[in-house]
Amino acid sequence: MVKELLRTLVGILIFLSGFTAYAEDASFITSHFSGSENCSSCHDGLTDTSGNDVSIVRDWGASMMANATKDPFWRAKVATELERNPALSPLINDKCSKCHAPMAHFEITEVQGAEITLFGAGGILDPGHSLHDAGMNGVSCTLCHQIEDDATLGTPAGASGHFVINATKTIYGQYSDITVNPMFNNTGYTPQYSAHISDSAVCATCHDLKTPFVDADGLVASTTPDTEFPEQMAYTEWQNSIFDDAGSSPQSCQDCHMPKTTSKVSTRPPSLGERNGFARHELVGANTTMLTLLKDNAAQLDVTSTDMDLSISRARDMLKSSVSIELTSASINNGILEAKVKVQNNAGHKTPTGYPSRRMWLNFIVTDSSGNIVFESGKINADGSIAGADNDADSAIFEPHYDLITSSDQVQIYEPVMGNTDGNVTYTLLRGAQYLKDNRLTPKGFDKLAVPNDIAVRGLAFDDVDFNQGSDEITYRIPVTVTGELNVSVSLNYQTIAYGYLQDLYRDDHLIQVQTFKALYDVQALKHEQIASVQTTVINDGGSDSDIDSDTGSDDVVDAGGSGSSGLFGISWITVAFFLFGLIARVKYKTA
Repeated sequence: MVKELLRTLVGILIFLSGFTAYAEDASFITSHFSGSENCSSCHDGLTDTSGNDVSIVRDWGASMMANATKDPFWRAKVATELERNPALSPLINDKCSKCHAPMAHFEITEVQGAEITLFGAGGILDPGHSLHDAGMNGVSCTLCHQIEDDATLGTPAGASGHFVINATKTIYGQYSDITVNPMFNNTGYTPQYSAHISDSAVCATCHDLKTPFVDADGLVASTTPDTEFPEQMAYTEWQNSIFDDAGSSPQSCQDCHMPKTTSKVSTRPPSLGERNGFARHELVGANTTMLTLLKDNAAQLDVTSTDMDLSISRARDMLKSSVSIELTSASINNGILEAKVKVQNNAGHKTPTGYPSRRMWLNFIVTDSSGNIVFESGKINADGSIAGADNDADSAIFEPHYDLITSSDQVQIYEPVMGNTDGNVTYTLLRGAQYLKDNRLTPKGFDKLAVPNDIAVRGLAFDDVDFNQGSDEITYRIPVTVTGELNVSVSLNYQTIAYGYLQDLYRDDHLIQVQTFKALYDVQALKHEQIASVQTTVINDGGSDSDIDSDTGSDDVVDAGGSGSSGLFGISWITVAFFLFGLIARVKYKTA
């Protein structure tokens, strides 16, 4: 207790010694952009037909988009990339600000023709910088709504932050019959209808992101944009799902992340009527961990929204709807408990998608009638590590994909694992040249045999016949000697920052950005989310049959193993054989 308190106090002292908060002025005006506060005078104070507050700027303000440059994990990660590749600082500053501080990036690189810097004196995160306010306003209103519908939109050429901003201060919206003068007179921008603003291609500009990579000598090895590393490819993943515009069940990014309602879209003029299909600017994702950290440290991190709890709740709801799990069967035969678990992705992209620090895993637990644990795979520890996960114990290796689990140190983890040019595990993005493993759940309709290389399934999941088209099935085959009632419970869990990423980041804890993040994150309780859970009770009476009782209401007859011949110490030889098989077959995948 005392040790923990001291650690917390030290973390807070480190934080306070190197971080001073300066809330941005969101009423700024630059040559091309206008701050979010200038939009709120007409686009806040909105209520839909159900009585919900649907204020546009208020909803947006509690999103990760609004807080893109305030995210302390992003700051810490950029700082470590700069520390490890100092010769490439212009490239890193440019790449990492394009989509996190796009307005400041555009003004500096496109208007001024200069290089952008993030940290230190002269960096946009310095409150003294003339474009600090634009940088701190994140991915804001006049950025997204000025993206042109040019020939590159929705193509590789228009991805990775290569959006085109119109030169005429035109604000694109989703409605054609519009009143122009109020916006023009108040801000100098002209509203105009364009269908592309409701198209997934707008999201592709930053959510299909490829990054250059360097070799062991620190030299850039990716020679063209095509050969760069696919850091995140949510749009391309969506294109290869049933939810694509040409798919069997078309849904755009906005359909899920900006849910529709019926409401006025502006308070001016007062005579404006309600609009159907108004896209709420919730921009909801799944990052409850970072939203919680931002909320709990709002003053230190310049977070001005008072609606973070609502945003966290929305993110948690989206996370829980994104994946479902099912215990499709459970039986005991000759002392062997066999259970099959099906995991179904309901999202329009891989789950998890986005930055490759994210992972999901199955926690499979068998307990007796007294609640004692008989078997467990995927136990989460207090520090966020997973018991039995190879990469949490040794950063040089990683846990393989499984079709069959027979031992407690085997864990089904759905994750991407980056590799460098030498084929070794890396957590440094600029060293990421390939994926050594990518068994993230694919979306429905995703054919792993036919998709582009950038979104390919990597590792043992590629050869797993049960892993494809949006789902995976795993078999647990566990020796059990306990008779009576056995409870089998399975949960699917999500983590924004995998333990290995965290430990690699902390190697650079001499950097103030890493110190700040570490001080905040280490004392935060929320380090993972449970997405879904299911349980079944099996009665093992030692006879020839047992009953299974599932929370889905199914009742099946299973063999408890009473007909097997007696083996070692009264345990059936089949049980012994499976136990030995589990030990022998345990395979660890180590990089070169």
